[in-house]
Amino acid sequence: MGAHMKTTIEISDPLLRQAKRVAAKERTTVRALVEQGLRRELGARQRGARFRLRPVTVGGKGLQPGVTHAWERLAALIYEGRGG
Repeated sequence: MGAHMKTTIEISDPLLRQAKRVAAKERTTVRALVEQGLRRELGARQRGARFRLRPVTVGGKGLQPGVTHAWERLAALIYEGRGG
């Protein structure tokens, strides 16, 4: 996993007591719990990265002449007869 670096973090007393109880019960260390929690949180953030749609354009000149409806009307025309 690479080199380790010592650091200091401030944790509330109740949270630290709970972490120590869990660590003792699971026969592990508070350090291992902190590392596990950080990995889980950072992984979740990475998986939850926002999806970005690639810009895609097609050749053309926009809407057909005479089509000036609002989006709701255009959608109704597009899906007409298709259950939409």
